[in-house]
This record gives sequence, structure tokens and C-alpha cells, in this order.
Amino acid sequence: MLHLFAAFVAAATALLIFAGGLVTSTGSGLSVPDWPTTYGWSMFTFPIDKWVGGIFYEHSHRLIASTVGMLIIVLAVWLRRAEERRWVRRLGYVALAAVVTQGILGGITVLWFLPDPISIAHASLAQVVFCLTVTIALVTSPGWQRGAASSDRRLQAIAAAATGAVYLQIILGATMRHIGAGLAIPDFPLAFGRLVPPVWTAKIATHYAHRVGALAVTTLAIATVSHVLHHHRARGELRRPSLLLLLLLAVQITLGALTVLSGKQHVINSLHVVTGAFVLGTSLVLTLRAYRPQFGFEDVRSGVRTPRAGTHLVPDPGSRIPSPGGAGA
Repeated sequence: MLHLFAAFVAAATALLIFAGGLVTSTGSGLSVPDWPTTYGWSMFTFPIDKWVGGIFYEHSHRLIASTVGMLIIVLAVWLRRAEERRWVRRLGYVALAAVVTQGILGGITVLWFLPDPISIAHASLAQVVFCLTVTIALVTSPGWQRGAASSDRRLQAIAAAATGAVYLQIILGATMRHIGAGLAIPDFPLAFGRLVPPVWTAKIATHYAHRVGALAVTTLAIATVSHVLHHHRARGELRRPSLLLLLLLAVQITLGALTVLSGKQHVINSLHVVTGAFVLGTSLVLTLRAYRPQFGFEDVRSGVRTPRAGTHLVPDPGSRIPSPGGAGA
């Protein structure tokens, strides 16, 4: 049940990212000019008949954000009471701190009239919250707790590099959106009809860097998937996310092109944002599974039976033994 709830929280966080993308894409960030109230009302009692225009997008975003915040509180408490592994409980605390910070940044964004640095930080932290919920869902799954095969250092390095590159690309994309550079280069796949823009401004440079970043991410992802298929084809826990990563990247590149060609149509743009989160989450899952043997050692130290393949591990006599009723801190 804990794993399923964590997966639900991750899905809700993805919905929140999509809603946030709609707010930015429709220019609705200041449609509700006060915070934490909504035109003086509690956000939970604001009349539905007043949800019109940009207010609908911004107010819906706030309600979804509040719901996600409450879900993460429940998740952190659940982990605190039922999870034996200390490092997993700490993930819950970090997720809670991150979502609280995210809410505060969202409020500051409104009260300070959408300053670019705060807006970019708000968008970037949303992806961190999503990654934390994905990680918690993964490490509480039955498959994770059954153990892992031997490690592959090369796969670990390539997968980690790909995940880091995806996150940097997302930050660059958030920067591009919030400084208004989404159409700084109005054609695709060329840039003003050329491979390299003939003129440069800060917005053009940011937009072009985002396109170059997409090539870098794709290259790293292909290298990761190729390594998995060549060396670990029989391991479904690695093969499945690697193939999904390729599929999502293809969808993401298509959405990026359509975002430009459609003149930043708000639904397409927002789908591009949330698909970026799915690419990041999938790459993260693949990376964590590649590092699974290292986590196995930490799990054993915590008194949780998560043996490596072919090995029966016994908890240290001094460690805590899981009890049927859960565990304390």
C-alpha cells in the first residue's frame, strides 16, 4: 500500500507540473494577484462561478499544489511510522521540505510580480519534488526490495550523466520560457534558415542552447540504452525503462518542434513541460536501478532483508528488526 500511495503522489506531482505549465503558457501567473488568498477569499472557498479566464488556470494550479502538499505530508508521516530504512524515511522529510519551499516560492512569485529568477527556481524545484516522489515510489516497491544483480560501473556513470543532463536541460527550458525566449528562433529544425543563428541576442542564445542541449541529452540517452541492450538485455528492470526513455525522448522532441511551429500553443507547450518531467523521472529510475547494489548494502545496515542476487544476507545483530506494527524514527 505504501508503494502504491507513493506512486499516486508522484502522479499527482506530474499533474501539478502540467498545471504549472498551463499557467505559464497562458500568461496567467498574475491572474490572481494575492497570495495565499484568492481575491481575499480562502482558496478553498473561492466561488466556482468566478473561475474564468486566467483565474481558472492559476487558481486550479494553487488547489492542485495544496493537494500535492497534503499528500506529501501524509507520505512523510507514513514513511516515518512504517519504513525501517532510515535513508528512505529521510527522503520523505526532504520531499516535505522541498514541497513547502516550492509553495513559498510560488507565493513569492506572485507577490513580487513574477521575477524571472524566482519563477525559474520555482519551475526547477518542481522537478526536484517530482524526482523525490518517484524515488520514494521506486524504493518502496517490491521489486526494489527483492535485491539486485551485480553492479555495472560504466552503466552507472552513463545513466547518471544522462539524468544530470536532462535536469540541466529542464532548467534551461524553464529559463527560456520565463524570459520569453520560446519563439526567439521561430523556425524548426533550422535557426533562421541556418544551422547556426546569423544574429545573436540573449534570448536567441538561450533558445539555441536549449536545442543544443536536446542533442546532448539524446546522445547520452542513446548511449545509455545501447549499453543496456548490449550488456543487460535480459534484465527487464533495466531494459524496460531504457526503452521507455527512448520513446519519451522521441515524443519530447516532437512536442518541442510543435511548440515552436504552433507559436507556443498552450496545451502543446504544457505537454512539452510535463513530458520533460517524465523523461527525467524515467532516466532517474534507470539510474537508481543501476546503482541498486550500493543501496543494498545500506538496506542491510538498516536491518532490512534486501539480498544481492544469489546471496542470503542476515541483518546485523545490533540493528533494528522490523516489527509487524511498523517502526519509529
